[in-house]
Amino acid sequence: MRFGEPTYFHLLWSLIPLIIFMLWGMKKKQQLTIKFCSTPLLSRLVNPGLKERHRTQTIFIFLAILFLLLAVTRPRWGYHWEDLHQRGVDVIVALDVSNSMLAEDIKPNRLERAKRKISDLLNMMDGDRIGLIAFAGTSFVQCPLTLDYSAARIFLSAIDTELIPVQGTAIGNAINTAVKAFRTQDKKSKALILITDGEDQTGKALSAAKAAKDKGVKIYTIGIGGEMGAPLPNPSTAGGFRKNQQGEVILSKLDETTLQKIALATGGSYVRSVTGDIDLKTIYRDQIKKHIEKRELKSERRKIWQERFQWFIFAALLCLTIEACLAEKKPLPDP
Repeated sequence: MRFGEPTYFHLLWSLIPLIIFMLWGMKKKQQLTIKFCSTPLLSRLVNPGLKERHRTQTIFIFLAILFLLLAVTRPRWGYHWEDLHQRGVDVIVALDVSNSMLAEDIKPNRLERAKRKISDLLNMMDGDRIGLIAFAGTSFVQCPLTLDYSAARIFLSAIDTELIPVQGTAIGNAINTAVKAFRTQDKKSKALILITDGEDQTGKALSAAKAAKDKGVKIYTIGIGGEMGAPLPNPSTAGGFRKNQQGEVILSKLDETTLQKIALATGGSYVRSVTGDIDLKTIYRDQIKKHIEKRELKSERRKIWQERFQWFIFAALLCLTIEACLAEKKPLPDP
């Protein structure tokens, strides 16, 4: 036997004061009755079996409450086996962690906004596996594909610009790492969400996207940043910005053209990051969930226990019915 809500067993402690109250009530009722009329007169007015009947009624009320308390613990016995199949899509999010993601044209900065986007995505996900890749001048798998969204959040919180020592923005390398991370030869159920400002410094992004398409991977890009450009904070000087060798402030701009080409090359789509989660809804719910074929991600055989709380409710109702029948008045014996 098992119980679905064993914590409700603590309610059984409430039966102790209930028993005390019932015993006190029976005794008090008897005292008041004797006070109202003398003992000889009481034997003529009251059915001789009335006291025993009241005691029996009290017992049945107590049993009814006991059975109801046991019912809320959801007792279970007997079981059957059930095959469960979970279908979904493998989604990998590749996040740019290069220094350009520290630009503050989007508050608080591009990287923090992107991490919040991914957190919102985890809230939306329903039965799909997710993986995380961090990239700058190189890339690596931060979180392998998993159905454990809580674990993915832990890996997400550890991402920052110091995670990868090789600086730059190698989008092509990130795409190749993601393709390998899917670990399946099936040319379906694969989606890569690329979140970056699009400043590809290797020129290999488009060729990598075409190779990803041959593997059945659809790439969805989210551009984060502004077209006007923004200076990059310099951590070595408080309030200062990074400068090039000529002493000019370095501006980081959103390269939408590159991101659009990457998405179109694989049959995906591009959106610019906006306040709220509209961009993620567009990609995940309107694109990935509706247009990418699902496959079986997980299959297991589970033991399903049978709920038996209804028997205890029936027993409680039976006790209350008997108590109601005992409560009916009986004719007094002839004098």
